[in-house]
Amino acid sequence: MIKIFDFLASLKVTIVGGALLVASLVIMLATGGSIHGHGGGTGGIVFDPAWITVVLCGIPILYNAVYALFIEKMISAALLISIAMAASIVIGEVFAAGEVAFIMAMGGILQGMTLERARKGIKKLISLAPETGRRIVDGAEETVPAEQINIGDILRILPGESIPVDGEIVAGNTSIDQSTITGESLPVDKGQGDGVYCGTINRFGSIDIRATEVGEDSSLQKLIRLVSEADNKRAPTLRIVDKWAAWLVPIALVIAIVTFIITGDIVRGVTILVVFCPCALVLASPTAIMAAVGQAAKHGVIVKSGEALEKMGHADIVAFDKTGTLTRGELSVSDIVSFDDRMPEDGLLGIAASAEERSEHPLGKAICAFAKERGVAFEDAEDFRMMPGKGVCATVGGEACLCGNAALLADYGVGIGSMAQEALEKLRDQGKATIIIAAGGAAIGVIALSDRPRSDIKPMIEELRRAGAEAVLLTGDNARTAEYFAGQAGIGRIHSELLPAQKVDRIEGFQKEGHSVCMIGDGVNDAPALKLANVGIAMGSMGSDIAIEAADIALMGDDIAKIPYLKRLSLATVRLIKTNITLSMCINFAAIALAVAGILGPVTGALWHNAGSVLVVLNAALLYDRDYLKG
Repeated sequence: MIKIFDFLASLKVTIVGGALLVASLVIMLATGGSIHGHGGGTGGIVFDPAWITVVLCGIPILYNAVYALFIEKMISAALLISIAMAASIVIGEVFAAGEVAFIMAMGGILQGMTLERARKGIKKLISLAPETGRRIVDGAEETVPAEQINIGDILRILPGESIPVDGEIVAGNTSIDQSTITGESLPVDKGQGDGVYCGTINRFGSIDIRATEVGEDSSLQKLIRLVSEADNKRAPTLRIVDKWAAWLVPIALVIAIVTFIITGDIVRGVTILVVFCPCALVLASPTAIMAAVGQAAKHGVIVKSGEALEKMGHADIVAFDKTGTLTRGELSVSDIVSFDDRMPEDGLLGIAASAEERSEHPLGKAICAFAKERGVAFEDAEDFRMMPGKGVCATVGGEACLCGNAALLADYGVGIGSMAQEALEKLRDQGKATIIIAAGGAAIGVIALSDRPRSDIKPMIEELRRAGAEAVLLTGDNARTAEYFAGQAGIGRIHSELLPAQKVDRIEGFQKEGHSVCMIGDGVNDAPALKLANVGIAMGSMGSDIAIEAADIALMGDDIAKIPYLKRLSLATVRLIKTNITLSMCINFAAIALAVAGILGPVTGALWHNAGSVLVVLNAALLYDRDYLKG
């Protein structure tokens, strides 16, 4: 039964209803049928096509009115439309009944288009979870379904494989890409005793882990639940017309009944019901939003929810993820520090790039790419070896070289002097990853890498501040990295080392304090926060599909500077909606006065509605070409 109503409320059926309504009007005018007062319609025509419009467009409205009244216990705009249609039919004004039904049906379709939401992200999250694991039993490997893995089982994870459960490393060293869960920009070196998350990727070394959380208790499954729960926590927003219907319906009935009692003319009473129908009011919000959505699309901003566009203007806290949002998500060499005055920067870079040329680690690849950009020559490296979680060693120019962390140098008995230690501390305080270079049995320098910040962050943050919105940093990165970056960007409030659930908690905390929150992110780990926030904005070009689908708005060019533009566009849209509502109510009140005076009949009243609705639509269309890019 529901499918039938959905079919009748579809765009194609509504268009058919509109075409038949036009045919009814043409026949009425061609045959000299009255367009004023009782006895209107198509005169002597045997069958009025408007009857089909009433059935096609009116039945879904009647269903919605009955459902809202008896199931949801609320008076909706659909109830007033249903009463007006019934009254029009009773006095023979079928065209008037079909006209209000058609306008309301079109308004509902436009509203549905603006509120449409993409909800495919959860399915993609589920696909990240490995279906099988390699369990070790009595020294032998066996492949088992992930759901059969129990707490305490020993699992072997090879390079490139996803981890099927949460666990603790019991053997081996590696680097784990855990951006799915924590959003960290760099792979994290892990060794015996360190924890690992379900759904993260083992990049290099083979490791054995002991399962500590399995099935629904694993980090990835908790993330999936967070996305679902966050979506459910968002309270649905009633249409403006339904908010007003509780008093609109009784007022319309009272005026119609009083007019009938005083004048004794039932046609006037019915006309009041027809002109009181909130047709222009129904179109006021969705037409303005669709015009704004169209303008945003011209500038590379995809808005999936009209509700979000309305709320963007009210956001007083704009929460940013760091990696891939405020930064480019690309590692680049930021510092080259030589501990030997005789060793120039390019010489140190050449040694490191030569040793790292065969490395698959992101840091090694970034060093080699930087060396090529600077035109630094590479030497052929021999005896290359990679120690997962530590670094690489190779023979460059006949001399043994090490590139890695302090643990790698300690394994080869190479000490780190006070000068090197001071340089490392300074770079780490700036949130940068460091590679120590050793040759000839001594540390000769360090190369630091960082994720490059976007060039337009600080002006954008300042513009938001002037607009009354506070910028907040929510990141999975460590505190030192977050603090250094926030200082560079001009962000005052920082929350670091956050897992997805903790980002959700922060946003809930802001909302409980009475704030309206806009969350901006790009990764899978941001999806729950994007869902829960009053407005979620994803980086469209480099962001994950899950983040984009969880968000209400996507920046397709990853242009973070568009955030203030969105706020201005939102405020302008809300102002236009209020203007259209005022305009539509003025049109309605004028029509009521004319109906009480007997100047308008049901059909002319319906045509008056058409004129008012067109005026509202044209006013909304003007928003499309206005320029809100400049503050």
